[in-house]
Order: sequence, then C-alpha cells, then structure tokens
Amino acid sequence: MSAAQEHGPDLPPEDEQDRRDAERGFVASLDPARVTGADGRLVHDAEAYAFLEGPAPEQAHPSLWRQSRLAAQHGLFRVTEGVYQVRGLDLANMTLVEGASGVIVIDTLTTAETAAAALALYRSHRGDRPVTGVILTHPHADHFGGVDGVLADAAPGVPVIAPEGFLEHAVSENVHAGPAMARRSGFMYGTALEASPAGHLGCGLGPRLASGTIGLVEPTESVTRTGQVRVVDGVEIEFQLTPGTEAPAEMNMYLPAHRALCLAENAVHTMHNILTLRGAQVRDARQWAHYLTEAIRLFGHRTDVAFATHHWPTWGADRIERFLTGQRDLYAYLHDQTVRLINRGLTPREIAEELTLPPGLDRQWANRGYYGSLSHNVKGIYQRYLGWYDGNPAHLWEHPPVEEARRWVRLLGGIDAALAHADALLAEGDLRFAATLLGHAVFAEPEHEGARRRLAHAYTSLGHGCENATWRNAYLTGARELLHGPPPARRPGGSRLLAALSVDQLLDSLAVRIDGPAAWDLDVRVDLRLPDQDAVWHLRLANGVLVHHRDREPDPRARLTLTTTKPGLVGVLARRDLGDAEYEGDPGELRALFRVLEAPDPAFAVVTP
Repeated sequence: MSAAQEHGPDLPPEDEQDRRDAERGFVASLDPARVTGADGRLVHDAEAYAFLEGPAPEQAHPSLWRQSRLAAQHGLFRVTEGVYQVRGLDLANMTLVEGASGVIVIDTLTTAETAAAALALYRSHRGDRPVTGVILTHPHADHFGGVDGVLADAAPGVPVIAPEGFLEHAVSENVHAGPAMARRSGFMYGTALEASPAGHLGCGLGPRLASGTIGLVEPTESVTRTGQVRVVDGVEIEFQLTPGTEAPAEMNMYLPAHRALCLAENAVHTMHNILTLRGAQVRDARQWAHYLTEAIRLFGHRTDVAFATHHWPTWGADRIERFLTGQRDLYAYLHDQTVRLINRGLTPREIAEELTLPPGLDRQWANRGYYGSLSHNVKGIYQRYLGWYDGNPAHLWEHPPVEEARRWVRLLGGIDAALAHADALLAEGDLRFAATLLGHAVFAEPEHEGARRRLAHAYTSLGHGCENATWRNAYLTGARELLHGPPPARRPGGSRLLAALSVDQLLDSLAVRIDGPAAWDLDVRVDLRLPDQDAVWHLRLANGVLVHHRDREPDPRARLTLTTTKPGLVGVLARRDLGDAEYEGDPGELRALFRVLEAPDPAFAVVTP
C-alpha cells in the first residue's frame, strides 16, 4: 500500500458539500482557459489541471487530490445578488461587487495579465462596467500584484483602499527580502513543476501563482479601525481590522445590503500558515483566533454568505458559524497546546511529533493541512515566543551544513558506506531519516551522482505521500533540482514594485544590498534634492552602513548633490548611472556607492551547497 493510500481511512466523511459549494453559482469560464501576455508567453493555464477530475493515483494523497480538484474549479461565479468572483485563474480570487455606476474590485490577483482576463470575463457576462473602487485586503502579491490590469482603463480618482500599514509591509516582504522569498517560493509553490498526476497538483490554496507583470500602487485611503464604514459607488462597507493574522496588515469587510462577509484570507478551506515555507514574519495564532471570534460576534448573526479571497464561499448562517468556529478553534488549539508543551520543556521538533488535533477539529475538511501544516505551524509558534534556539547548548554553535556533512560522512566510513546505510533505510521505508542522511551525503560530496539520485528518490517518495500541497511541491522541486539543477533565473515579467515605493523605502532597499566588507573603508556623502517632494535626503555610507534621513536644508558636507524627481531617482538607481540627471560635485561619490551594491542571486542553491 502506498503512503498516500494508507491515509485514506483517516479522512473525514465525504458528503460532497464542498463540491456543491465550489460549483454553486457558476456562470462561465474563459474559453480557452489560458491567459497569455502581450508577447504570447503563457501566464496561467487553468486547463492543465483537467486530469484532477479522474481518480487519485498512487502518486498522490487522496485528500490532497480532492482539495486540488476543488481548488482548480475556474471561471466566473455568482456569490449572491450583485457579488461575483473569478476563481481558478491565479492562486487567489478576484471578487467583484456591483455598485451604482460600476464595479468594485476586491483583490486584483498576482499579475496584470490575469487581472485583465478576470475583469474581461466578468464584463463579458455582466456588462462593460467601469471600475469604481479597488480594495486590497492585505499586502501579499497574489492580492495586489494585478492592480495595473484593473486600473488600466479606470477613471482618474478611483479610490484604492487598504488596511493601515499595507505599503510598509508590501515593501518589507516583496522588496527587502523579495529575492530570497521568491527563490523559496519556487519550492513552496512548485513553480517549475509540470501539472500532472505525479507532479504539480496545486498549492492547497489555489491552483498556482501566475507568472506575469506584477505591480504595486500606494493606497489612496487606509482603514485604521474596526467599525469604520465607507460607501464606495453606493455600496456600504463595514471594515474589521485583523493585523497579525494571515498578514501583518489585513482586514475583513461586511456588505450589509448583501448580508455578505468577506473574510480576506483569515478563514479559508484549509489550515493556513503560522509561518510559511517561503519565509515571512511569524503570525500570531492567538490573535488570529481572537479576530475570528470577533468576526463571529460582529457579523455572524447578520450574514447569509461568507467568502474569502481563496477557495469557495459558505452559505447559510448555521454553516458559516460552524466553519468560523472550526477555524477559530483550530488556531487557538495550535497556539495554546504548543505553549503548554513549550512550558513542559519540549523542543519544536518534539512538539511537532507529539501534538495532534482533537477529532472534532481534525475531521473537518477545512482544517486539514493542505497549505499550512500542524508540523511547521507549531514550530512557527515556538519561534514566535522563543526564537531559533531550543536551549540545548549542543545546538548553540553547530558547524555550517557542509562542514557538518563532511564530518558525518567521515564518521560513517566514507561516502560509499553512507550510501549503503541510506539504501537500507530506503528499503525499510524510513524515508525521513534516509533524506536526512542523504542530505548530508550530497552536501559532503555534491557532485556524487549516486547520492543525488538517491536523495531525489527519497524526496519524490516523500512528496507523493504528502497531504500538504506545499510540502509536496517542496519535495518534488528538490528532487527536480538534484537531477536537473535550478531553473533559469528570471524575474517576474515587468515588475513595477520600485515605482510605488516612497523615497525612504527606495533608500532602505539600497541599504540591504550594501556589501558590508567591501564598504568598510568608504565614506560617501550624497544629497538627493527632489523638488517634487519638497525635500532633501542626506545619504551617508560609512562602516559598511548606508543611513539616510529627510531634511529641508542641504548638508554642507555632501560631496555630491543630485537634483531630480522621484521617478528620475528610480531611473538612476535602476541604471546605476546619473544619465541626464542634474548634479553638483563629484559624481564619483555615487559611483562608489553603486560599486558596493550586491545584486541578489535569484537562483541560489538550496538542495546543494
């Protein structure tokens, strides 16, 4: 019996309710259901997942197969009178609320191409309504990246509404640590995997991230408190702020005239992440549960349909309350029981092995770990409270991976002996320890084909047995890279994130790219005078640190003054050249700074040294 099949009896009973909900309100799909860019490049192919309508094969966990089939439903769906969703054209959903004179878009998908296709699909069935408002629920790229495709033909002055802190967190996640997150996202989302029964099934939260043009705009309005009400194009919207839940800045919203509750990404049909595999700030499971309690109290008694920015809606007050209560209790249980075991002295790995959900929560389909997992979520909760160190001095000053691997392989008697031990572990079915041992073998001798091939086999077997889509993607991507190397490095098509940053955010993004040792002996002083911002920024690079601050007056110690606009500054930084910009003083100051800027590596090694 395969690892996938043996878990079948542990699954919740199948009553087909999720399938009925996922199909309810279907209007139409794109035909063909493929989105391409202006250059003809494929951005998203919803048709690639048609194989999920068949039975689950041995290479897939039956529960994940079920979830992937539901999440792959694509097209335009009617949620309730005047509220529609486009699903399955990206990782997230686009929600469209019809107003007095146009349509309000809630979340804009990942790319301009998928956003434009979703909006066109809606208009082809509901009329050519103009966009009269945009609401961004939180600062993750799959929810704001397609904004250019939505605003392309919108009238000037269309409000863009987001929770307080939206832009700050969009920058910190997508610009500062963006290259590393993007590389790790390739594993989490399986971006290089082909859709197939043995390959990519989806991401648990939706089919997959689209690959196209990513944009970012500064919101015109911020929601600053729960209970705040805004009327957009005649539609009354009541907001609930939920910071620290699925994102550092996030919000739910209630539409009283529709008796409809938008739960952003705070309650979806899977266990979510307290700490994502791609990396992020650790989320607060206790606050997450608190805000779901608040949502039930504020809106539950007056809601007929609840929908989120992923998956399918839930209809009926009783079912909505059960769904929200189950999600609330899931995060509360994870938090409280992890902290209890922390105070018993258990380490993250020990807690992950000991903690199980109560049957009443585990037997709810929406609580299964398709996107987040109990194992890595409890480690995230531990990290939030106690950090990376488990208190054992043996783990305080360990060798780096290559040096540790070489020592283990030497103690085992060399690479051949290590591989013989790994073969025995694989034969016994101990895939977890086989992967650990073979990981050491590959890091000790990264060019050894036998070690790489065996580790790829272990990863593939582990991936095929996973109920969690992101674990499956990580394992299968690891196997692929061991056999074929990393995919060619490429950046998201036409990303326009930098243009949306403030001057301070642009300069912060430079500071995290300074090669400190190369800049130890530099002393650079530059003034940036931006008349369109009515301010001067003083830059100082010393001790390998770039600091800056805004002022009204020039710095008499500056050895270069650059006068430009904010768009001009973006161009100078992108070109690493003054170009036609106006300046006084020594342009060598700026060149010295540019020389110590390190370009991120978008394809750094992960499964090999």
